[in-house]
Amino acid sequence: MNGYVEERAVELAEYIIKTKSTVRYTAKKFGISKSTVHKDVSQRLRTLSPELYKSVKEVLEQNKAERHLRGGIATKNKYLLLASAKNCK
Repeated sequence: MNGYVEERAVELAEYIIKTKSTVRYTAKKFGISKSTVHKDVSQRLRTLSPELYKSVKEVLEQNKAERHLRGGIATKNKYLLLASAKNCK
């Protein structure tokens, strides 16, 4: 692996740990694909920094456990927005 990829993997991991961010949001923030973020923090990081990998894994597991809640909130907000737009007509 070249140095840039290793640096990026560590940078992504540190960002996820610091902000408790999701893979999707992290990808958007750094302007790369979700697949790249996931590969960097779940495969490449495992060999680069096992301790950092464990910390990122904990955050990603927590995000995975909470994703149904975020989805419900997004759906609720969507329909509230549609209802308010309908009432404004």
